[in-house]
Amino acid sequence: MTVPSVTLNDGNSIPQLGYGVFKVPPADTERAVAEALEVGYRHIDTAAIYGNEEGVGAAIAASGIARDDLFITTKLWNDRHHDEEPQAAIRESLDKLGLEKVDLYLVHWPTPAKDDYVHAWEKMVELRAAGLTRSIGVSNHLVPHLERIVEATGVVPAVNQIELHPAYQQREITDWAAANDVKIESWGPLGQGKYDLFDAEPVASAAAAHGKTPAQAVLRWHLQKGFIVFPKSVRRERLEENLDVFDFELTADEIAAIDAMDPGDGSGRVSAHPDEVN
Repeated sequence: MTVPSVTLNDGNSIPQLGYGVFKVPPADTERAVAEALEVGYRHIDTAAIYGNEEGVGAAIAASGIARDDLFITTKLWNDRHHDEEPQAAIRESLDKLGLEKVDLYLVHWPTPAKDDYVHAWEKMVELRAAGLTRSIGVSNHLVPHLERIVEATGVVPAVNQIELHPAYQQREITDWAAANDVKIESWGPLGQGKYDLFDAEPVASAAAAHGKTPAQAVLRWHLQKGFIVFPKSVRRERLEENLDVFDFELTADEIAAIDAMDPGDGSGRVSAHPDEVN
């Protein structure tokens, strides 16, 4: 089974479905990532703040999979935006991961109260030029943040990784991304279990129509919208289930019904607002 790839605006390609290790305990990470790689995942998303880069690195080293066949993402944390800290931070992450470079490095949050995200983005451009990462992007950036970093540098992020699930679709950001050739990565793609997504009629009926689970129906919705998605699980059977989403397609009506689940007033957000994370 081959996961389709998406071409980024810098010419690099990224597997559209990957494995995220947010909140995977460091002690469990090596086993979980090793199982994900065995099942067939080749795209792993971690971050410095997760505290589990070493486990990801250990699983990669033990896997025997060629480096060129893997896509590894990590992220710059909020207290490392200033001065030359971004370079120090990525080198620390690379050391923990046991890699010479990552495939994608993201500014984790804009931290607007500190007003240093433009500097962070300038340094990200330098890190790419230095060969420490193949692609650069951002996470949790709103349209004003995106417009400002592009105006300052002329460099458009390859991706913006944002909270995105049926109840919270962030259309202002996704519209901007589509207009500027920025790929959207969905974090919390299943709503982190914080609302009754799977029993919602559009999801339940789509799943039943295709003989799939509600989770598979929602992941398929993300994929058909063009989003890059990496659900998190530490159970092998769930890892396999989340990868088994390429043998069916939702209809246009099914997608429209799931689209309509977002009330449009921001009330579906299940995590922090980017302006409040500093």
